[in-house]
Amino acid sequence: MIPSYLVMKWLNLLNSFWSVIMPGAISAFNLIILKNFFQSIPEALEESARIDGCSHFRVLLKIVLPLSMPALATFTLFYAVGHWNQFFQSIMYVTNSNMWPIQVILRQMIIQGSTEEYQAAIANEGIQVLPMTIKMAAIVVATVPILLVYPFLQKHFAKGVLLGSVKG
Repeated sequence: MIPSYLVMKWLNLLNSFWSVIMPGAISAFNLIILKNFFQSIPEALEESARIDGCSHFRVLLKIVLPLSMPALATFTLFYAVGHWNQFFQSIMYVTNSNMWPIQVILRQMIIQGSTEEYQAAIANEGIQVLPMTIKMAAIVVATVPILLVYPFLQKHFAKGVLLGSVKG
């Protein structure tokens, strides 16, 4: 934890969104799984595309990427959920409360019970709301984006979890 903080400080990334995104940009485990998946694609497919006159870039776009959609969709979902649920790095690297992601605000509301400012904003409208209502609404709002992303990736998810895994 201390070395990563010092690296972010040395790179002048404190109080920026990059300090939250960069440390978790790629996982070594996911990289090994994807490497094994790409190595399992038969070379005959690539050779036949090259014989038909495809360039390396076109082989990538027309052959490799469509075959790897299940694996890429799976890891996209893993990264999306991982980054969406992450709050500790935001607390550690970002001190500006205006830049906090929704998970840090949700943590402040749930654990520390700091719903006063939200209650005051709602009270200006003349509505009385219980603190528990604000907390539950914040939890629903924090959950909805992942619930919206999952159905689009779900059809690839079941196949992609096992594709590219180390086979014994």
